[in-house]
Amino acid sequence: MMVINSDGYIHIIEYLTEHLSLFEKQPNALPDTKTTVIMEIETQLTEQVISVFLQNELLISDQRNAIISEIDLIASDLTEIFSSVADNLITSEQQAFIQEFAILIKNLFDAEVYTLVEQSRVH
Repeated sequence: MMVINSDGYIHIIEYLTEHLSLFEKQPNALPDTKTTVIMEIETQLTEQVISVFLQNELLISDQRNAIISEIDLIASDLTEIFSSVADNLITSEQQAFIQEFAILIKNLFDAEVYTLVEQSRVH
């Protein structure tokens, strides 16, 4: 499994870079929040990975570990991309974008898991 080497991942990163201006300005943060941009990214990625695992209980340990390894690489990419704003408090617009972005990442994993399951049925 190598989602990060897929065309889909490249397209999602391009989509992200097209919307980086959303993070360049620091409008009003969410009321009473202590959540930073990087915290929201980590939370959303974690929630989506958990969702992949819950929806695919037949994944074996090696497959789950591969997914976690790839999520770590994605988190590393995002930490680099967002390095200048990582510690900014999150706005509602940024939060919505990060949630959408994390779902797109999950969709890549869903497609990859589906392929793995179909291949295992053939063999």
